[in-house]
Amino acid sequence: MEFAPFLMVVAIVAIVSFTRLQRARLDAGRVTGRAGPEDPDAARLQGEIRQLKDRIAVLERIVTDGDHNRGLALEREIEALRDAREGAK
Repeated sequence: MEFAPFLMVVAIVAIVSFTRLQRARLDAGRVTGRAGPEDPDAARLQGEIRQLKDRIAVLERIVTDGDHNRGLALEREIEALRDAREGAK
């Protein structure tokens, strides 16, 4: 068993190298925004995020709107949100 320590070192190096390659591959996927094969719901989630961003933009306009007809405008915006929500279902 002269090679046992050498084989142990080679095995450890191989495991560490494989782990680093996998981690780099996953990090590259996150940076480029591409979903890996383990994430089939990415398109659905991106769509939901886009809808939520649109709704937040509408809510920000409602809150920061300085118009005197704010009540009427608020009612229209709420109805638009409801319609968008029902359309998404």
